[in-house]
Amino acid sequence: QVQLVESGGGSVQAGGSLRLSCAASGFTLSSVCVAWFRQAPGKEREGVAAIARYGSGAFADSVKDRFSISRDTAKNTLNLQMNSLEPDDTAMYYCAARLNAYCRDVLRDYDFNYWGQGTQVTVSS
Repeated sequence: QVQLVESGGGSVQAGGSLRLSCAASGFTLSSVCVAWFRQAPGKEREGVAAIARYGSGAFADSVKDRFSISRDTAKNTLNLQMNSLEPDDTAMYYCAARLNAYCRDVLRDYDFNYWGQGTQVTVSS
């Protein structure tokens, strides 16, 4: 059974950092495209970052110079390092997996097959 479980969310002041993790089970995370999405209240879900089987990835323009995505193959986890956080980064963050080795250049939630339950990130000014 495929399962994704996020952790690491919390509250931080602007300029701070958080590291999100997503533990995967039921499949090998490094063999497919995996991504982080976020959804703020009243807004559509937005693709934040993704990493494909062969390491290539995609980032939303708003986070490109501040966030990084990585995998720990030994632990079968996906990580999102978020630096220089801004109040606009406040959202529920979701981990997602796409049953394909490749990620599309534009991250669309309908391309992803499995989702975690989300972890809340709140950035105060």
